[in-house]
Amino acid sequence: MKVHRFIGQTARESLARVREGLGPDAMILSNRSVSDGVEIMACSEEDYIAVISTHAPPLLATPILSKAAQPASEGQDNMLELMTEIRTMRDSLETQLSEMDWIGQQQRHPTKAGILKALLATGLSPSLARYLTEKNTLNDGTVEAGIAWAKNMLTRNLAVLPSDDDVLDEGGVYALVGPTGVGKTTTIAKLAARCVMRNGPGKLALITTDSYRIGAHEQLHIYGKLLGVMVHFVKDDVDLRIALEELKNKHTILIDTVGMSQRDQMVAAQIAMFSGTQVPIKRLICLNTSSTIDTLNEVVNAYRGSGLAGCILTKLDETASISGALDVVLRQKLKIFYIATGQRVPEDLQVPDARELVEQAFKTQAWLQSATFLDSELPMVMGTASIRRDSSVKGLHVE
Repeated sequence: MKVHRFIGQTARESLARVREGLGPDAMILSNRSVSDGVEIMACSEEDYIAVISTHAPPLLATPILSKAAQPASEGQDNMLELMTEIRTMRDSLETQLSEMDWIGQQQRHPTKAGILKALLATGLSPSLARYLTEKNTLNDGTVEAGIAWAKNMLTRNLAVLPSDDDVLDEGGVYALVGPTGVGKTTTIAKLAARCVMRNGPGKLALITTDSYRIGAHEQLHIYGKLLGVMVHFVKDDVDLRIALEELKNKHTILIDTVGMSQRDQMVAAQIAMFSGTQVPIKRLICLNTSSTIDTLNEVVNAYRGSGLAGCILTKLDETASISGALDVVLRQKLKIFYIATGQRVPEDLQVPDARELVEQAFKTQAWLQSATFLDSELPMVMGTASIRRDSSVKGLHVE
């Protein structure tokens, strides 16, 4: 087995050199502090497996069957179990090293530790908070200055619709998609009211594909009747193509869709239905800002398909913090078209302002005590493998 020696000023730097030299599956054999920093002895996973297989055959045998009588499938299962245990041990060791490194960083850079705590307290994910903290170049500044810098970076990276002239004047076909209960039908009504006020009822058409939810069809018909707009019902891709052909002279067409769980297999069929038309359909996903980061990420990944035109943030009046939604929007590189702040039609639909959204996210920090970590808890929170290996935040542009 060929053992490699890596030295860095910190444990994190040494781990980075291990990954660069041997890859992400390298096996860490030992670590210690030396005069030059932190020394890590490591080898490749292939070398480690070879040594285990050669020198430790009892690990692969069962108490009952001899090695000769052992079925091949059982030996393979034992090997897989062994490798799982080895990877678990490696992740545990890396986590411990990373925690030690964070303890050292807190002592060397207390200002950055304060910035990190403030970002976590807003409700941003640990990986995004860590990325912004590490990229912050204000090493000698104050925590307040670092937070101001982070706000600027978040604002700069948050893509929003400049004004709804792009929607109301340009027109086109828009389909609102997303899970059940995110407010698609109410948002459709708000958008329809804006279109009627700008261009008149004759320029707008409404289409619904929601035949599952009780009263959904009737609800949109009520809105359409109030606005003087005809509502068309379609049940499949054939009906949709026929309807779009009949309504091709309309300036704007808004499509209300059936809400489905992001894990429903019918989501793919819905995406295919909109992709199979001759008329380009811009899909806007409605995101419930009161949902967790993991849930919102799962929703976007499920509904993305060939591409989303953007998103609408809903239920801002019901959420404690919009930081999770902004976190997902930044990761998924979505443009925010509108924000929905209540049930009133059409008043509670606004064009977003990036700076105001970021400021709103940071305003919740003062009373979100459950998200405030102690100094002693930061190394444990930030040292986990999932945070270290999360590369989805690296697309952010920071200076």
